[in-house]
Amino acid sequence: MSNENIENRFTESVTSFSIRNGLFKTDCKYLVALSGGADSVALLLVMKKMGIDTEAVTCNFHLRGKESDRDENFCVALCERLGIKLHRSHFDTRSYAEARKISIEMAARELRYRYFEQLRQDIGAEAICVAHHQDDSIETLLMNLIRGTGINGLKGIQPINGHIIRPLLCVGRKDIVDYLNSLGQDYVTDSTNLVDDVMRNKIRLNVIPLLETINPNVRKNIFSTSLNISESMKVFDSSISRSVTEVLNAGKIDISKLKSQPSPEYTLFHILRKYNFSPAVIRQIFEHMEGASGKRWYSEDYELLSDRGYLLIRKRNKSFTMRHMKVIEPGVYVYGENLKFTFIREIKDADYKIDKSSDCACLDAGKIEFPLTIRPLQNGDRFCPLGMRGSKLISDYMTDIKRSGFEKEEQLVITNANGEIMWLVNERPDNRYKVTDKTNMILKIVLKNH
Repeated sequence: MSNENIENRFTESVTSFSIRNGLFKTDCKYLVALSGGADSVALLLVMKKMGIDTEAVTCNFHLRGKESDRDENFCVALCERLGIKLHRSHFDTRSYAEARKISIEMAARELRYRYFEQLRQDIGAEAICVAHHQDDSIETLLMNLIRGTGINGLKGIQPINGHIIRPLLCVGRKDIVDYLNSLGQDYVTDSTNLVDDVMRNKIRLNVIPLLETINPNVRKNIFSTSLNISESMKVFDSSISRSVTEVLNAGKIDISKLKSQPSPEYTLFHILRKYNFSPAVIRQIFEHMEGASGKRWYSEDYELLSDRGYLLIRKRNKSFTMRHMKVIEPGVYVYGENLKFTFIREIKDADYKIDKSSDCACLDAGKIEFPLTIRPLQNGDRFCPLGMRGSKLISDYMTDIKRSGFEKEEQLVITNANGEIMWLVNERPDNRYKVTDKTNMILKIVLKNH
C-alpha cells in the first residue's frame, strides 16, 4: 500500500470514529496532550489534517534525566514546524509523590490531568485529546481482569470521559507507526516503556505476545469483546438504575426488595461503591446482611448498619463525639456543631397554651432542679412517656416507634439534677414533669438547628 493510501486510510478511520462518537464540535478549540511519543505525535498530525482548531500541551516530569528534556525539546520543535501553539509545564514529581505517599505513576497522572484541566479552562478549550489507542484499551481490560474488576472494567478505555476524549481508539499501535512512517515523521521513545517492571509493560511486552502465539487475532478479538460489553452495559446500567431506585431510599436499603432484584449482589455493589466500600467488603456485607441487627461495616468516609431488614448508610463523623453538657441556669446552650437549646422560664396563667411541637418541651418548673444535663442516650435509660403509666426502656420505646439503630445512637435526652430523664429530645416529654392544673411556672425548652 502506498504512503498516500496509508495516510488517507488512517485519517478516514479517525474522522469516521470521531463523528460516530460525537468527539468534536464545530468552531471549538481542543488541547492535544503531546509527549513526543508516536501516539501523541500521530494524534496531533491527524487532528491538524482534519482541520480542527488545536493547541498542544506537554509536561516535563523530570523523571528520566536528559531523556525528559529531549522529549520536551522534540515537542517544541515539532509544534514550531507545524505552527501549533505549545503550552509547557515542569513538575517535581518525586517530591509530590513522597509528600502524598503515592506511586510515581499516580503522582504523574494527578499532576498531568490537574494541569490539563486548568489549562483547558484558561484557554477556553472544549476538551483535552489524549492518544490512547486500541492496544492501550486491550491492556487496560487485561489489567482490570487481573485485578478482579467489576463489569465496567471490561469495557476498556472509553472514547469520552468528561472533558477527556480519545480519537485514536479506532486504531492500533501498528497503524500509528505505519501512519507516521508514511509521512516520514519521527518521534521519541520512552525507554521505560521497554522494561517489563510495571504491570502494563509486562502485559504489553510479555502477555499479549504470548496470547498471539495461541491466536494471532487476539488483539482484534479482545477489542471487539470490549465494544460488545460496552453496548451490553447500556442495557445493564438502565436495569441496575431501576433496581437501585426500588431498593434505596434516603440512605436505607430494603433487604427484601434487594433480594427480589434480578442481580441482588451487583445491585448492592452498584450502590455501595459510590460510598467507597471495597468489592471485598461489599461481598461480605451481601453474605451477612440478613444476620442479626447491629452488624456494622466501614469505608473511609461511611458506615453501614444492618438494622431490622434494612441496611442503613451514613457519613462517618470522625471529629465529633456526642458529650454531656451541663445546663446551670436558663439561657441558650449550643450543643455540638449545629444544635441550639434555649431554656426559658414562663409564668403559667389561664391563657397559657402549651407548645406541643416535637422540637419543644413544656415542663413543670416546680419539679425541676438545676443543673440539668444534655447527653446522648445510654444503655438502660428509662423514662415515663407522657400520657403513659409506668416506666419504659427508651430503646424499646424507640423500637416501637420504628426508629433506626443510627437514630438511637444520635438520640439526646435532658435530665434533671437527680438524673431522671425529663425530655426525650424531639420525641416526648416525661410524664413525671408534665404541666398540670397545679403548675405555676413552666420551663420551656426549645431546640433549633444552629
